[in-house]
Amino acid sequence: MTSVRLDPETESLIKLLAEETGRTKSRVIRDAIWALTRHDTRATKTRSPYEAFAHVIGCATGGPPDLSERTGEKFSLSLSGRTR
Repeated sequence: MTSVRLDPETESLIKLLAEETGRTKSRVIRDAIWALTRHDTRATKTRSPYEAFAHVIGCATGGPPDLSERTGEKFSLSLSGRTR
């Protein structure tokens, strides 16, 4: 069991939210703590570069179908064209 002292404004907000959502004040506080925990965990978790960009990988459509083929040759041609 844990007791928390709240200022009157916060107590009023919790009471209002509980009434509007049909939850107890304890449930509102527990839900808020869980939501905060999930948010902070995702924000502080170290992610790999792949994880950071996974939502955009493969989302593009169109363009030439062979963009990933012979990239070294294409890059060399691009550089040799700049020197001339």
